Amino acid sequence: MHQIQKDLLALSRNINLGEKSLREIGRLINVEHPQKISHHLQQLQKKGFLRIDKSRSLVKNVNKNSRLERSFINIPIVGAANCGPAQLLAEENIEGHLKVSKSIVRGKTLFAVKASGDSMNRSHIDGEAIQNGDYVIVDRGKTALNHGDYGLFVVDGAANIKRPYVDRSNHRIALISESTYDYPPIYIDESDEDTFIVNGKVIKVIGRPKF
Repeated sequence: MHQIQKDLLALSRNINLGEKSLREIGRLINVEHPQKISHHLQQLQKKGFLRIDKSRSLVKNVNKNSRLERSFINIPIVGAANCGPAQLLAEENIEGHLKVSKSIVRGKTLFAVKASGDSMNRSHIDGEAIQNGDYVIVDRGKTALNHGDYGLFVVDGAANIKRPYVDRSNHRIALISESTYDYPPIYIDESDEDTFIVNGKVIKVIGRPKF
């Protein structure tokens, strides 16, 4: 951070900078040109350190903890999803939350599931494969999947992370595994609306730490 910005932050903790002119603020921190004060105040506002309200002549120091909270999102964990034979039931009971930096993932309709199994260990989601125990981030607002997307599907009451393939000639959908093991596809007929649900698009994999 530039030294002028550090000085402005320190000053803002003691006085309301909005009640002073740029030239007066400059005198307090030994900066001659008002344009420099204006520039660095704007930079501090962009970074989230100051809140400037010109209508009330208010320049307020933003609490560090509130800035930190705005940098993260809490993603609900709704259970496990199968990456193997379709066995785990899709009961959306929130088991906790993942606190994730907005630099990693953003969205208002996100939830997380914990991958179980190895049927997607050769998938490629933003450069990551899905390994057993990884957290998989799903956007429930995106249910219209495109070719090449990965999705979370509920088939006959069981949650599965797969890659869909639409077989239009046979009027069916194949849910494909991508694995070092040979898992057969799950075949869904177009008429299976009551037992087949697209829960959302898989957008990110957060792997377990490798110690």
